[in-house]
Amino acid sequence: MKKIICVLFVLLMSLSLSACHGSEGKASFVTPEEFDTSRNYEISFWAKNDTNRTQVDIYEKAIEDFEKLYPNIKVNMRLYTDYGRIYNDVITNISTNTTPNVCITYPDHIATYLTGENTVVALDDLFDNEKYGLGGSEVRFDAPKKEEIVPQFLEECYFGDHYYAIPYMRSTEATYINKDMVEALGYEVPDVLTWDFIFEVSEKALEKDEEGNFKINGQKVMIPFIYKSTDNMMISMLKQKSTEEELLSDDQGNIYLFNDTTRDILYEVNKHAKSGAFSTFKISSYPANFLNAGQCIFAIDSTAGATWMGSRAVHQDIAESSIIDFETVVRPIPQYDTENRKMISQGPSLCIFNKEDPQEVLASWLFMQYMITNDVQIAYGETEGYVPVTLKAQNDPAYLDYISRKGEDNDLYYDVKIEASQLLVDNVADTFTTPVFNGSASLRDASGQLIEEVTKAARRNITVDDAYMEKLFSDITSLYRLNETSAAGGGRRELGPLPTPSIVLLSSLAGIWVLIGLYVLKERKNLK
Repeated sequence: MKKIICVLFVLLMSLSLSACHGSEGKASFVTPEEFDTSRNYEISFWAKNDTNRTQVDIYEKAIEDFEKLYPNIKVNMRLYTDYGRIYNDVITNISTNTTPNVCITYPDHIATYLTGENTVVALDDLFDNEKYGLGGSEVRFDAPKKEEIVPQFLEECYFGDHYYAIPYMRSTEATYINKDMVEALGYEVPDVLTWDFIFEVSEKALEKDEEGNFKINGQKVMIPFIYKSTDNMMISMLKQKSTEEELLSDDQGNIYLFNDTTRDILYEVNKHAKSGAFSTFKISSYPANFLNAGQCIFAIDSTAGATWMGSRAVHQDIAESSIIDFETVVRPIPQYDTENRKMISQGPSLCIFNKEDPQEVLASWLFMQYMITNDVQIAYGETEGYVPVTLKAQNDPAYLDYISRKGEDNDLYYDVKIEASQLLVDNVADTFTTPVFNGSASLRDASGQLIEEVTKAARRNITVDDAYMEKLFSDITSLYRLNETSAAGGGRRELGPLPTPSIVLLSSLAGIWVLIGLYVLKERKNLK
């Protein structure tokens, strides 16, 4: 019996040691002295596309042009319909060591990928590498230098004491306004909107005639103010009201979301939702559809969605007969302090996943660097209301010419889209980003859900008072697991599936202990 137990104990220790060895992760990436051009490389690139063929063409042309410069590197692209799917697939593939080489994703997501040791490549050394870094001497294309990337955009890619990404495309939020309706209500559209102004005009727009139609549009439907992303709405309102550097959280994951300022905002939102002056995308649908049908005055959405906004919008999701002719003006989001404006910077970035072969990682870096060259950035900037992420591209004569041709051709130079792009270029200094840590994505979701809940409560005639707020804060904390400790000190711990070696280890341990138990029972019976 003792011999068998000893053998089983040795087996247990062996499994434990092998599992520990397997959990160490990859070695940190070290940039090779030279890129080995005598070898062939095949790298994978995961990207997101909204079924926009023009964007797909840009990706494909970028890959084709890059492969001409580097014939020994083949890039295989995989397209996704949303970033959530990319995130879920990456998390799943981390445990099987089948992550892509290059991925378009958000810094919030990268923070979660980093729960695996050396999973994502820190880019600091690559940035500064004399030969292959940004603008390096051995790079075969006109790559931007680090100082030519818009500093505010690059700053978001720095967390955990390293750069883990480079910005790929950036947008902000804009207020798309039916100027005709504002003036019909007796107001002028100011250069800088305030929340008080928007809510005041929205409330006035609710007046009805004797037949129950809204006076402003003669229709049965009118939602004067619709916000697309309530996550951004709450984050922006808190940031604007904050006298501290951060109010939502800090970069260690300590959460400050549930406070008196948040309560005041939610009470205000609930009041205007109750009157019918305010609603959200999740409750009512796309702001553009209501705006273009003359059923909304203020539609807040991303500048990347500008091609959907206005009666002459390039893209329409409603019947042509439902579109109302009106003048569309574009402004930054509303402010509490017009002298200290704050608006969110948003948009995906590019990261590289670590591999056992440093040469493969270097090949991936060269491709990722190519994606922020002028040709790619300007081409992508012309498809939606995104702006190039480099000063080099923004000041390129080709981009300056594009911006200057607003309204010449509705399809190519849609004025609302170009105004939305220019809005971000002109206000980069007023943009901000939220701290990134493992769990920051959940905190963003939670902040938006607060607005969704008080808006739904208004529609359901639920009283929103202090007792309601206490329960709401508690429910949201539990729903998004904000009271759990993350790897960075707070927030939700978003881990992927249990790695296969761990599953094997735990199953083996359980099986061995069962065998030991059965053997002991058998021996006891024999003794009797």
